[in-house]
Amino acid sequence: MGKYLWKFFWNCGRMGYLESLFVTTEQEVKEMIGKKANFGEVLGKHSEIYGDIEESDVEKVDLDSETIGKVSKILGDTWCGYNPLYYIPYECSKCGSNYSINEFLIGENMCRYCIENEEE
Repeated sequence: MGKYLWKFFWNCGRMGYLESLFVTTEQEVKEMIGKKANFGEVLGKHSEIYGDIEESDVEKVDLDSETIGKVSKILGDTWCGYNPLYYIPYECSKCGSNYSINEFLIGENMCRYCIENEEE
């Protein structure tokens, strides 16, 4: 499954805007659409930025996979800004708890902890 570069943009009115460039698969972007994201007070005290991620908020950037791979080795999967994948809670199908993308395997629909317990 190939990874692509994506641009995320939210206009937050007079408070400002959120934007990012991040690398992920098309499947993870599809899973992200329609989910609630809570960025917290990233635009200042009492800003509380949250809402549903819509398809129009995310755009695939036309960049070849070789370049994406080379830059990702240096910068990781978040090239700049706030990667929306880190601000969406994912519910484990086994334990029912919410986890961040770092603790969740989308293809398995389970958290890493439940998968590790199954393997033991």
